Amino acid sequence: MTDIIVPQLGESVTEATVGNWSVSAGDSVKKDDVLVELETDKVAVEVRAEADGVISAITAQEGDNVEIGAKLAEMTGAGDAPAPAETAPIPDASAASEAPASSGSAIDAIVPQMGESVTEGTIGSWLVKVGDSVTVDQALVEIETDKVAVEVPSPSAGVVAELLVNEGDNVAPGDVIAKISESGAAQSVEKPVVEAATGTDGDAIAMPSAARVIAENTLDVDAITGSGKDGRITKGDALKAVASVMAANAPASKPADPQPISAPTPAPAAPAASAPAPSVPREVGPREERVRMTRLRQTIAKRLKEAQNTAAILTTYNEADMSAIMAARKTHQESFVAKHGVKLGFMSFFVKACCMALKDIPAVNAEIDGTDIIYKNHYDMGVAVGTDRGLVVPVVRDADQMSLAGIEKEIIRLGKKARDGKLTIEDMQGATFTLSNGGVYGSLMSMPILNAPQSGVLGMHKIQERPMAINGEVVVKPMMYLALSYDHRIVDGKEAVTFLVRVKENLEDPQRMLFDL
Repeated sequence: MTDIIVPQLGESVTEATVGNWSVSAGDSVKKDDVLVELETDKVAVEVRAEADGVISAITAQEGDNVEIGAKLAEMTGAGDAPAPAETAPIPDASAASEAPASSGSAIDAIVPQMGESVTEGTIGSWLVKVGDSVTVDQALVEIETDKVAVEVPSPSAGVVAELLVNEGDNVAPGDVIAKISESGAAQSVEKPVVEAATGTDGDAIAMPSAARVIAENTLDVDAITGSGKDGRITKGDALKAVASVMAANAPASKPADPQPISAPTPAPAAPAASAPAPSVPREVGPREERVRMTRLRQTIAKRLKEAQNTAAILTTYNEADMSAIMAARKTHQESFVAKHGVKLGFMSFFVKACCMALKDIPAVNAEIDGTDIIYKNHYDMGVAVGTDRGLVVPVVRDADQMSLAGIEKEIIRLGKKARDGKLTIEDMQGATFTLSNGGVYGSLMSMPILNAPQSGVLGMHKIQERPMAINGEVVVKPMMYLALSYDHRIVDGKEAVTFLVRVKENLEDPQRMLFDL
C-alpha cells in the first residue's frame, strides 16, 4: 500500500484545495498519470502517480483544504489489483445481511462538504440497506440542509456493512454515517437510486430530489430523459418536464390584427369577460447557486482589496493614435511571420514603449518597502492574461533587452501556460510594472488596479476610429484610450502624466524607440 500525499507546493505555499480528481477508487493507473489537481493561491499543481498500480481509496475529496504531506489517496501495486467487475461473484443479499462485515476491510462513508457556511444537515431517506451491494459513487442517502440537498456517494464498491445514523439525525461534514465492506463486492451491479421513482420497466431512475418533483406534479417518469450519471433523472430534468407540460397545456392566444395608423379610434365597448392569460413559466433552473471560490479567486480578491487599502491609487488618462503601428504591422507582417514564426502584435510595441518610458521616469518602476523606496534597474513586465480560473499576471523578464519577436514569443508561451493551468510560481513573481489589455474584450475605458507592490499599471483599451482635429481639419483616426493607475505615495502627478505622454509618443512614432529618443 502506498500513500499519495500532497507534494511541496512552492515557496511560502503551505496549503492547497483539492480540485478535480482524474481517477476513482478502483482505477488502474500508470506511472506519471495525473491523479488530481491541487489549487493554491498562486498556481495549480498536478499530483501524478509515482508507479503503476490501482487506486484503492480516495481520502481527500474535491474542495477539501489540505496541507503539505497530507494523504490524498491510497494506491496498491499492480499485482494487488482486484478481480475485474465482470468476473466478481454477485453475493446473495440475504447472506450478506446476516454477516455483512465478517471478512474484508470496511471503508467509511462520510458526510461531504455541503456548501459554504453550511455546517449541519439532516439525514433523509436511506437509499440502501444493510447487505445491499453498491458501486463506487452510488448514492447511499440524501442529506437535507437549509440550502440544498446533498447526496452521499459510496466511497467504494462493496456491500453495505453498517448504517451508523438514522433518518432524521443531524450530521456535520466529516461524520461517518455508514461502512462499506470491500469483501465480495459485486462491482457490476447497479441498484436503483429511488425505487419509488422507477418506471414500469425499472429503467428510468430518478434522484431523490427529482422524485419529489415528479410525484408532486404527477409526471410519467418513463417520459423523462435523464441527464445524470447512467441516465438518472436529475431535479433539473424533472423541472424541465414540468415546464414542458405547462407550456403544452397553456391555451394558444391569437394576436389581434394590427390597426392602420390612420384608422379612427372607435368608441370603447364594454369589456367582455375572459379568462386570465396564462403566466409564462420562468426559465428552468435555480434562482441562486452557491459556488465555492477557488483559492486563486480568493487570492485575486484579497490582493486587489489590499492594493486599494494600502496604496494611494490615482489614475491619469490619455489617448494614442495607433495609425503608425497599424501601418507598420500591415507592411511587415508577412515578412515578420516568415522569419520569426509568430505574428507581430500590439503588445510587443506597448512593452517596448513602457520600458523606454520607465527609464525616463524611474519612480513608476519602483516600490515602497516600509520607509524605503526600492528603485528597480531591471524591467520585468507583467502581462495580465484572462483564464477560466481568473486573471493571472505572468512576467516577461528583462523585456528592455528583447526584440519585438522575442517579446511576442514569450507572451505566447506564457499565455498558453496560463490557459493550460501550467504556470509556476516563478512565472508570476518579480514583475516591476504591469500591462492590462482590456481592449481585447471590447473595453473602451477603465481604471486598472495596481498589482501590489508595484507602483504603476497601464490599462490598454479598444482601438476605435474617432474624428480628430489635426491642423485645423477633421480626420478619422484609429484611437486608443490609455489609463495609468499609480501609487501617489511614490509617484507624483507630474511624473505620472509625463510617463503616459512618453508612452503615447513612442506609440505614435515607433521610430523614437529605435533612436532611443
